[in-house]
Order: sequence, then structure tokens, then C-alpha cells
Amino acid sequence: MDETPLRARLVTTASELFYQHGIGSIGMDAIRDAAHISLRALYKEFASKEDLVVAVLQLRHEQWEQGLAAKAGDLTEPIPRLLAIFDYLTDWCRDPSFRGCGFINAFGELGPSSPRVAEAVREHKRSFQTYVDRLVDAAGGSPELAAQLALLAEGAQTTSAIAGTNDAAVMASQAARALMRDAGLSLA
Repeated sequence: MDETPLRARLVTTASELFYQHGIGSIGMDAIRDAAHISLRALYKEFASKEDLVVAVLQLRHEQWEQGLAAKAGDLTEPIPRLLAIFDYLTDWCRDPSFRGCGFINAFGELGPSSPRVAEAVREHKRSFQTYVDRLVDAAGGSPELAAQLALLAEGAQTTSAIAGTNDAAVMASQAARALMRDAGLSLA
């Protein structure tokens, strides 16, 4: 994302506020105050709150991809990279600031009324599914297995947020391993 320092600061500030408190409860004035700028400067960077939300979703998409890549580290084989997804989720769900998937949260709040937000969320979810599809295919698994593993990851985020524990992420990791074994993939 090629951004000015002010624009990047606004997106980061909005991301934190939206994630902690919800998009609907945070107005542009709260973002202005937290970023210590004028409302005019804020609207110069983002003509609308929707524009800012879409920029926040782009940032969160980049953070998600960076988090997955960091967790996979130097792993080159597809099965360990698949398992790293669930390790990443388990670690993330343990973070005290964890509030579930920011994309699911945004869709729940704005998806029906904002086609741009809905499309940004759908694109993120398609991107993740494509990532899982590639890894499962490289491991010799089926498209059905890829869909099941992605669904486990999505469900773990939502359930962990609602339950307030990381148990769902741990169980999703165990279920992913069982599905891969049942599909004949070697986890050794």
C-alpha cells in the first residue's frame, strides 16, 4: 500500500478503533481525536467513512497475509504450511486484543449496506481460499479438503471470538490434522 505517513497513521488508528469498538460506534471525530489531526485533514485523505473502512480492510488483509507468511517462516512443504495456518490462528486467538475476524465483523456491520465493504470482505476470503487451495493441491489433496480446511479456519476465528477463548482454534487445528490424515496426507 503506497501511502503518505498521515494516511497510513489514519488507517492504523481507524483499524485499531474499529477492531476494538466496532465500526458503527466510531465516528470520524473519534478517529480525528485519536490521530491528533483536524477533521478537515482527515476528510482530505478520506472523503467518506466508507473509504476509510475499505482502506482499513486492505491493511488488515496485508497484515493477515504477513502473519501467515511469518508463521510459515522457512517452511517449504505444503502440509507444514497448512498446519502453520492453524498455529497462527491459535496464537492470534490467545492475544488479549483478539476480537475475531475483522472482515467478518465489518461484513456483519456494513455488508448489507455497503457493496464496497462487502466486496473487500469477499475478496479477502477468496484470497485465503485460493491460498489454502494451492497448498492442498500441492500436497495431493482434493478441492473438497481445501474447502473444509478453510471453513475450519474461518469457524475457529468466529467461535473463538464469541466464546472468548482459543479453544476453538486448538480444536480446529486438531480437526484439520484429522481431515488431512483421513485424506491420506502424511503429516510426518
